[in-house]
Amino acid sequence: MTLKSDDVRSIAHLARLHIEEDAVDHYVDDLSSILALVEQMNQVDSQGVEPLSNPLDATQRLRDDNVTEVNQRDKFQQIAPDVAEGLYRVPRVIE
Repeated sequence: MTLKSDDVRSIAHLARLHIEEDAVDHYVDDLSSILALVEQMNQVDSQGVEPLSNPLDATQRLRDDNVTEVNQRDKFQQIAPDVAEGLYRVPRVIE
């Protein structure tokens, strides 16, 4: 697919991008090359090809999800300026 200068100007307008007039031809060439590559990739037969989820087949080392601290919510809420029903209350910021 080959783009024209008007196509690039229209795309730039829709994307709310300002493109200098002398750079439009450069964008026409670059975008046309990208679209040609996409067309070429679409022609490749990929039936039966399993998706590659991780190129290294690595797994992330995770620690066990164990509680390591005691619950101190009551202690912290005693010094809070405003608490209601176990929740911290804050001033309204959006009116």
